[in-house]
Amino acid sequence: MKYLRETEFEMFLFFEMTPDLVCIAGKDGFFRKVNRAVIEKLEYPKEELFARPIHTFIHPDDKEITSRRRSLLLEGEALMNFQNRYITKNGKVIWLHWTSVYFPEQEVVFAIAKDVTERKESEKEIEEQYHRFKGLAAYFKNSIEKDRRKVAIELHEQLAQLASVVKMDIDWLNENLPCLPSPVKSRMEHALSTSDLLINTVRKISFLISPNMLHDLGLSETLRLLCKEFSLLNGIPCIYESKCTKTSLTNEAKLDFFRICQEALDNIMNHAQASTVNISLTETNGEICLTVADDGKGFDMEQHKLASGLIIMRERAASINGRLTIRSQPGKGTRLMVTVGDR
Repeated sequence: MKYLRETEFEMFLFFEMTPDLVCIAGKDGFFRKVNRAVIEKLEYPKEELFARPIHTFIHPDDKEITSRRRSLLLEGEALMNFQNRYITKNGKVIWLHWTSVYFPEQEVVFAIAKDVTERKESEKEIEEQYHRFKGLAAYFKNSIEKDRRKVAIELHEQLAQLASVVKMDIDWLNENLPCLPSPVKSRMEHALSTSDLLINTVRKISFLISPNMLHDLGLSETLRLLCKEFSLLNGIPCIYESKCTKTSLTNEAKLDFFRICQEALDNIMNHAQASTVNISLTETNGEICLTVADDGKGFDMEQHKLASGLIIMRERAASINGRLTIRSQPGKGTRLMVTVGDR
């Protein structure tokens, strides 16, 4: 009996002096016993706490999930790391982090909670700042793309047309001045071929700066054209395969997929010494994955993890909530994957 009284006394001291909220609740949903911390945090007198069902103190938006978790608790599943909101007598919202155990013989719940309101408010502030910075980053990215489109239009509509006019004038001279000396004709033929090359180059640069066909033909066909252009410019076979039928990607996501692929191909052209490149766009379980693989010389991931090209691709993937994965080893090529989806 003496040992029991000492144990009860120790439990009483713990119950009353701990800064955590400690309570015993009945299966009927009413408080049976609470410590001083509960009274101080909820700001209700003990009599009112005991007179009202516990769910009446819970924030309306958290009542349903709390009820579901309580049902599981009464079925024998211990409640661990559960958070919900309570409303104090003065209308203040506080966040509590609960650990609870149900004792079926006594039909009571023993629960301990920590006040995590400050932490939750800090998390909310950080989240708000994150969304503000993300919105700002999206604004700057869209502004850059808008400027790119303007430059691309100027190149295509102005410079390419001017080059076309020059080509037409040279054609006219060739047709209407048949008696020109042979050296002059040779120079004019050279000017014609140069004009063709200039027009095609301007169109290619315009496409690379801002691929307007993304909106017209979609991501897959634009990547196919990018792959074809890479092969023509570098003489490296670039094989493109698409197993993606999804059309719900946002315009921002389509553009970032294109830019990441563009950056990857630039890296391959400048550093990889590859003989073959494979690009694929696939859809699996609601996720869209772009893969760019080459058989080049590869690189050491640790030594190049801060390379500007890799940082740019990571930032673009992160801006659309995507995951960028790069696998490479010296002598074993490089495989880059960017994935966007619900998971």
